[in-house]
Order: sequence, then C-alpha cells, then structure tokens
Amino acid sequence: MWEQVLSTVEEVNNFLNGIVWGWPVVILILGTGILLTVRTKFLQVRKFGESLNTTIVPTLKSLGKKREKDSRVKSVSQFEAFSTAISGTVGTGNIVGVVSAILTGGPGAVFWMWISAFFGMVTNYSENVLGLYFRKKDKDGNLSGGSFYYIANGLKWKWLAYCAAIFCVFAAIGMSGVQTNKISGTLTEALTRVWTAENAMTIKLIIGVIVAALTAVIIIGGIQRIGKVTSMLVPFMSLLFIIMSLIAIIIHFDQVPKAFGLIFEKAFNFQAAGGGILGYSFAQVIKKGMARGVFSNEAGLGSSVIAHSASETREPVKQGLWGVFEVFFDTFIICTLTSLTFLTTFDLNTLTADMDDSVMAMSLFSTNFGTFGVAVFSIILPLFAFTTIIAWSYYGEKAIEFCFGWVSEKKRKYIIIAFKIVYVLLIAVSAAIHGELIWAIDDTFNGLMAVPNLICLIALSGLVAKITKNYFDRKKGKRLEPMLSAYPDMNEEFKQDIMTDNLEMK
Repeated sequence: MWEQVLSTVEEVNNFLNGIVWGWPVVILILGTGILLTVRTKFLQVRKFGESLNTTIVPTLKSLGKKREKDSRVKSVSQFEAFSTAISGTVGTGNIVGVVSAILTGGPGAVFWMWISAFFGMVTNYSENVLGLYFRKKDKDGNLSGGSFYYIANGLKWKWLAYCAAIFCVFAAIGMSGVQTNKISGTLTEALTRVWTAENAMTIKLIIGVIVAALTAVIIIGGIQRIGKVTSMLVPFMSLLFIIMSLIAIIIHFDQVPKAFGLIFEKAFNFQAAGGGILGYSFAQVIKKGMARGVFSNEAGLGSSVIAHSASETREPVKQGLWGVFEVFFDTFIICTLTSLTFLTTFDLNTLTADMDDSVMAMSLFSTNFGTFGVAVFSIILPLFAFTTIIAWSYYGEKAIEFCFGWVSEKKRKYIIIAFKIVYVLLIAVSAAIHGELIWAIDDTFNGLMAVPNLICLIALSGLVAKITKNYFDRKKGKRLEPMLSAYPDMNEEFKQDIMTDNLEMK
C-alpha cells in the first residue's frame, strides 16, 4: 500500500518536474538574469568591489565588537540576515547536490551552475532590493518581506502572490526533508562503519528525532534566535569546508587543469560522454546545472529575500549588495570547491550515474583523509543541512503569515504554531524516506516557487534600476528624495532614521 502511494507520488512529480524544469523555465531563469543585468548595467561586475567593501569586509572588521541594538524596529543585523539567508542557500546542495549534478549531468553541469550564478548575482540583488522596498512592519515593529509582498504590492497581482506563498510553504517542507534525509544518510553511513548495516533504519529515525527536537528549540525563538544561531554556525562550517577542500585539491593539484578542461569541454557536449558516466546530453547538462545551481544559490526563487527583509538596514540597495556576495560565495566558492575536489579525486570512467550521491560525497573526504575525513564530513554536512532547515522554517512561517493575513492576529499565531509543529514532525519522518524522491519533489516546488517571482522581477525590473540609480546618485552627493520604501509613511520614517544615524556618526 505504502509503496503504491510512493510510486504514484513519484509518477505525478516526474510529470510536473518535466514541465517545471522544462526549457521554458530554464529560459525564464536565464532571461530574467540577463534582463536585470542589462537594466542595472552589469551591476554584479561594476559594483562587485563595493559589494565586498560594504558587506563582508566591514563585518569581518567588526567581529568581536558589541552591536548596538536598534530599538526602533524588531530586526536583525545585516550580517545576521545574511547568515540566515546564506544558511538557507549553503546546504547539501553545495556538496551532495553538486556531486549529484556531476554524476547525472556530467562535469559540464558545473559550467551551467556558474552561468546561472553570474546572472543570479543580480537576480538575488534585485530580489533583496524589492523585498526591502515593499516589506511591511507590524504594530510590534516586526519587519516582513518576500516575493509575495512585492508581487502583491508592486505587481498588484494578489492571486499570484498567494500562489508564490503556497509554493514557498511546500518548498520549505520539501527543503527540510531533503536536508534531514542527507543528515541521516551521512551520519548513518558513518555510524554503520562502526555498527552493522542492519541498524541503519533505527539510526536514521533516531537522527531524525534529534534534528527535529533541535529545530523546534531554535525556531520557537523566531528570526532573532535563528539569526544568532546561523551567524555563529555559518562562518565556522564554511571555513572548515573551504580548508578541507583546498587541502584535497592541493593533494591532487596536477589534476586541476584536467578538471577545468572537462568542465568546459562537456558544457557543450551534444552526445553522451564516453567512459563510465553514460547518457547525458547537452540538454541534460544544462538542466542539471541550472536546477542544481538554483537549488544551491536560490537566486530567482524569492526565498532568501525573506530573511534579508528582516534586516535593520533602511537602504534596499545596501542589503541588495549582500545578495550579490551571497550568490558569489555560494556557487563560485563553495560549489566550485566541491566540483574541483570531486573531479580531481575520482576517475570519471569508474563512475556511473546510479551511484548514491551521499555516499560519493562522503567518499570525497574519506578518500583524501581516511577516517579523519569521515569524521569531519560527518560534522560539516549536518551543520550545512541543519542551518538550511532552520532558515527555511522561517521562510515557511512568513509565507503562512502572508497567506492568513486576513484572519485575526490571535488565529494567525495559532496557525503559525500548527505549521511549526507539522514542520518539525515531518523532519523526523523524512529521515527514513528514500532520498531521491524527496529531492525530486523539492526540485519541483522550487521551480513552482520561482515562476511567480521571476515574472514579477521582469515586470518590476525598471523599478529595480530606478532604486539602484537613486541610491548611487545620492552617494555621489546628489540631493534626491531617498527611495527606501514603497509606502510614504515608512519611507519618511526610514529617511528620518538615516538622518539620525548620520548625525550620530558625526
């Protein structure tokens, strides 16, 4: 009975996935990125240095210094908003997802990840700009934003905004399932080297319960607690992964030129590649690269903007520049390191597309570092996955909040609590489900979530360009009315806040 249900779900999802990740959506993703790149005059290139100088550089300099809490709104710091957003993007997709893309789409899929990321940098920037410009503030001072807000209030298509919010809820549940499944798979693979494989299912269920319990403790505290946890975990896990990957690449340094050669050679390969990995075509290479690229950096999904919208900054462009760095860090650094580690460690002729991606991802570390590598990987991947789970719980919560904005505040709180309970329970259950099915389902919902967002980004691309020009013209000294919010009262409030901050700095 259960197997029949799963089989039916798989058939339906395969049909939907074929539509969602067909050529129209792939073209829509690339086309949106290209349009926004042109309208912002290649901002991701022109302002990349400024993106670093106004985001990560001052953040690193301020480490250890106490931040003064902004009492005017209930918000999080720019770095905490970024950490929550990056924790939602830097997850198993950066490791297991990249391995899966190479196994099923070939080395050329990495090239298309880079292409999607290059244009995704300005797509993510635009999402953040619109997210902060159209965000709302409730009577308690909490800031809320996301694609559904700028679709409803910018594009003024409320029905499409509700579609985006509903898809976001299902994508959040699916994302938590993928991440939990990979946590349980990774830790079970490591633990069954000590215990027998017969205990695998029991171990998975125990891991699922533990992850669910930890998630519950954190998400109860809302965005403030999520921001604090992710701002501590993200730097640690990222640095550890970067160091281990660089060491592995240096060990096989002589294979690096060959790895880059394969990426570019197979990116435009119209025929199945020879050797062990068979059957991937030019179309498959692009689709796998694009799908995994979007799954990894989330540019175009309209998800990470939900976290960025809770930032204390009043300037939409300032938080938008965090989005540029976010995609760069996620794909050009983390995903590229995973790709090079994989391609320099293994001989592609010995691999097949049906190999388990979780096992192969762990093999990256065990092959290069032995038991120590297994131990480190068993720390890194669960941390990547766990921070993604708690970030997406917030995304789902905000989508639920938007969907039920018409009910009383008291009822809405109960509905959000119910969502959190369901979210936590499904985390425990997903630990034992077959990983590929969960991944495929979440791919589908990611695609569905992206479509309304991309349509809106195209329609509001002129507004993004206008807000961007307004900010940089003011930086040059031009006296212009700041474009800080779509709502006159909030725009005036934020303008006064900026003036106050500037006076205090003097």
